[in-house]
Amino acid sequence: MTTALKSIAAVTTFALLALLSGCGKKSSSMQPSPLAKVACDESFENIMEQEINVYEYIYPKEDVVAYYLPENACIDSIMAMGSVKSAVVARPLTEKEISYLRSHKKLVHQQRIAVDALAIIVNPANPVEILSRKDIAEILSGEVTRWDQVEPCKLGEIDVIFDHQGSSTVKYMRDSILGDKPFGPNVSAVKTNPDVFKAVAENKNAMGVIGVSWVSSDMKGREKSVEELAQAVEKSDTTMLDFNQDVKVLKIRGNNVVQAYKPYQAYIFDGSYPLFRSVYMISTAPGGTTTHRFYSFVTGFQGQKLIQMTGILPATLRPRMVEVE
Repeated sequence: MTTALKSIAAVTTFALLALLSGCGKKSSSMQPSPLAKVACDESFENIMEQEINVYEYIYPKEDVVAYYLPENACIDSIMAMGSVKSAVVARPLTEKEISYLRSHKKLVHQQRIAVDALAIIVNPANPVEILSRKDIAEILSGEVTRWDQVEPCKLGEIDVIFDHQGSSTVKYMRDSILGDKPFGPNVSAVKTNPDVFKAVAENKNAMGVIGVSWVSSDMKGREKSVEELAQAVEKSDTTMLDFNQDVKVLKIRGNNVVQAYKPYQAYIFDGSYPLFRSVYMISTAPGGTTTHRFYSFVTGFQGQKLIQMTGILPATLRPRMVEVE
């Protein structure tokens, strides 16, 4: 990724952290605000938006504000001990980080709330249906640069598109797929997950890497109202979500494995789909605050049901095992 992209990201992250830290400098004589502030990894924005919308619908006197940031900035906002006392990220706090917070009299809660799959998406005109982990590694490293090297076709050079150079998605693919080796020159980052979706839908040569919740429903179609979502989380039934038809979600197989799978919840649950990462919620808020109550909501049944409805696997609800293609 280009030096310019890294510089812009660094400046943006520094400015956001300065703003968030400054928000916490209030007079100790003021009463606690019913406002909760959450730093959320950008990859999980649409999940967190649903959680917030339903929580505020159920508890109309409470407000939750989310700041969507790169993963490192989310962790830094917790460690800064300002007004942001909760984070949603793709890793738990380390023992060193927990010890530091506890040394400053902070009570640390963290819990895995979901298992998120990373979908590999291409344009519907792309004839490729299946990739292996090895194929993905060779594409990301630049060893394979053209689609006709993957399978015979008339497509040209592969354009790999990520959401943001500092995102947890980039970190996962670099660490888990490339073994911390650098990306090839064919890899670039846009700004947001919807930008990845749009670029792939418009470019026949593009390959996007995106959280599965971003392709689990029609992004241009009718969405459930907050009231419908609030009613749905009270029910124990589940449904199988299909994928958006504006892009093609590829089947992925592990190395030395014959069968390939799409990132449906059942295949994430049993480990058949090989590209997945855990999602954690962290809170340093004291009990009785809006932030702590929101943490309890997300980690409880209602919040877990909402996560299930976005297409990723909730940590505490078992998916229905139904046959899918």
